[in-house]
Amino acid sequence: QVQLVESGGGLVQAGGSLRLSCAGSGIASSFNTIAWYRQTPGNERELVARITTTTTTNYADSVKGRFTISRDIAKNTMYLQMNSLKPEDTAVYYCNLQSSITGRNYWGQGTQVTVSS
Repeated sequence: QVQLVESGGGLVQAGGSLRLSCAGSGIASSFNTIAWYRQTPGNERELVARITTTTTTNYADSVKGRFTISRDIAKNTMYLQMNSLKPEDTAVYYCNLQSSITGRNYWGQGTQVTVSS
């Protein structure tokens, strides 16, 4: 059973930076797609960034050039470096792992990011 544990959210002023972390087994595996999603009240969860099983990275248009997804294989940890934050980035951020073998999805507990103007 995969458990993903997030950390790193908080309150930051517009223009600032935060780094989110997500630790869990399977993050280092190339058989899994790893991703960050975010959700605001009343809206569906949306993809922010991901690393696919072919190591391709994808970003939502709204975060391109500001956010970077990465992982540390030795630590089984994924990161989301968020720079030049905007108030519209305010959301609960979730890390996600999808197994290409089983198709199962796993989620972190979510961490709140609030960007003040």
